Amino acid sequence: MKIGVSTASYYPLETEVALEEIGKAGIKTTEIFFNAESELKESFADILSDIKNHYGMEIVAVHPTMSLAESFMIFSNYQRRFDESLKKFQRYSEVAALLGAKYIILHGGKPNGILSDEEYCERYMALKEVTRKNGVTILQENVAKYRAGDIEFMRAMRDILGSEAEFCVDIKQAVRSGYSPIELTDEFIDNIHHLHISDHSVSSDCMLPFNGNFDFKSFFERIIHDGYKGAAVIEVYNNAYRDYEEITESYKKICNIFQKI
Repeated sequence: MKIGVSTASYYPLETEVALEEIGKAGIKTTEIFFNAESELKESFADILSDIKNHYGMEIVAVHPTMSLAESFMIFSNYQRRFDESLKKFQRYSEVAALLGAKYIILHGGKPNGILSDEEYCERYMALKEVTRKNGVTILQENVAKYRAGDIEFMRAMRDILGSEAEFCVDIKQAVRSGYSPIELTDEFIDNIHHLHISDHSVSSDCMLPFNGNFDFKSFFERIIHDGYKGAAVIEVYNNAYRDYEEITESYKKICNIFQKI
């Protein structure tokens, strides 16, 4: 298992500058959160690749900038928008492959969507088919107030798709949805391939690791024992810290805990 930091933690710092900050901090595992359509250009991907190679980093996943529009673009009843989305995700998979990333993170549809669970899964599989041509897999994230924020829907995806239902579990999103992160990892560990980690307390559901009450040692021991082999990347909002050094220190503490397991 690898520990890293997502560029999303530095938002609204420009994507390439955030990646450079991660590299300068000596962090070797990361996830790219794209923030503009222009960042899908080959010239921009080359910039990211150069930064990655300069610092010897591994980019394990990418996060589309269109995540807030996925319910409208992908999981509606307007076929033409969906066809355009397939082309868009094909491009994301090309960029991901160029950067060496294996996964694209999907927020997915909203709970009030018109598609049945089976139809939703058909759309999800269509996305997977266009991205797997480039060796990249779509991971459904458990985002609060989205369809997959409900554990029952995650179960439905698994029941319909089996091992093809592949997930990214986000700790803060689990808390916001009213679930223990351990509840999700215990049940779906065989389908989970990526983790967004953060801490929480009574006062906040999004904190840097070790600023809240979550027991990371027990959590990591549990998922490693259950066979988890993906990455765990810190993903927080910029109100969770005062300066970037706090992110680095949190990362180092996570690494120290992990090394003792």
